[in-house]
Amino acid sequence: MQDAKKYLLLLLKVAVPLAIIVWLVSTIDRQQLAQLQQQPKDWGRLTAAFFICLTAVCITFVRWFLLVRTLHMRFTVGDAFRLGFLGYLLNFVSIGSVGGDLFKAIFIARDQPGRRTEAIATVMVDRVIGFYALLLVVSLAVLTTAHPSTPVMNTLCKSALAVTAIATVGIGVVMLPGFSNGPFAEMLSSLPKIGPILAQLTSAVRMYRGRPFVMCGILGLAMCVHCLLCTSLYMVSTSLAPTAPSLGEHFIVIPLSMVAGGLPFTPAGLGTFEFAMDALFKQVSQSGAAPGILIALAYRLITIAVAGVGVVYYWSARREIDDVMRKAAAASDKGTPQ
Repeated sequence: MQDAKKYLLLLLKVAVPLAIIVWLVSTIDRQQLAQLQQQPKDWGRLTAAFFICLTAVCITFVRWFLLVRTLHMRFTVGDAFRLGFLGYLLNFVSIGSVGGDLFKAIFIARDQPGRRTEAIATVMVDRVIGFYALLLVVSLAVLTTAHPSTPVMNTLCKSALAVTAIATVGIGVVMLPGFSNGPFAEMLSSLPKIGPILAQLTSAVRMYRGRPFVMCGILGLAMCVHCLLCTSLYMVSTSLAPTAPSLGEHFIVIPLSMVAGGLPFTPAGLGTFEFAMDALFKQVSQSGAAPGILIALAYRLITIAVAGVGVVYYWSARREIDDVMRKAAAASDKGTPQ
């Protein structure tokens, strides 16, 4: 019975986002779609979009490398790229509970005997910094870019500013010495279910709190990544149709869509990212612009092509990776990385 529920959940995780995408495509105006098909495509811009996206992904690996080396762990740039591409690939093809982050944490912990907590902390901090950088990018765009003043956009922009402000204050409080060492941290770690995760986060805070300049540099790299991804999607948008939202509007729409895609409901945000893109592009697009769903799907193909690099790494060390995958799956079932 337990296995049946597990497989049913996996089926829903795949079927629901695919159904969302099919529905979004079916809502495209046929006349508009025919016009887009007749218009010449700028393949040079699409090629540039691919390389910009690839550059952004590679910077995320360098960012993770710096986080690991900051803790004086044995780790090379080659290791960061190898595990990074494999983790990126797993975010797309892993149907089970083993995602890219868990895989990287297990793999690096295996190669660092006695330093499991630090290995896990690098992945957790990398994800937190990436999300905070995303909030900063969209907030800066909201404050500096002219955008349509529709009720939906006004609400989303104000919400983004509010969440960024709360996150900034929260990070400031978390970085205080008394937070990760005092009774409050002990209380958080004792909470049911989420306690172990919070304990690992507070442990990560203790490790990185004394390196503010390094952390600011890593945050800068994370913001650079999101700026490159927004630019990549802008190149996709302008390559499909002559009329497209401005670059500044892309810097608002894309991060908000990525926040939706980052919710842990579907593999690699499949369906949720496309839905958010389609809805937000309707708020900022002019007549003649490509539908948001087509832009999102074209970008999805680019990210899949980037993930294809991970296939090369997988086949070069398939047996070793499969062994780590089994350990990661067991760790996920237990609820704690091994």
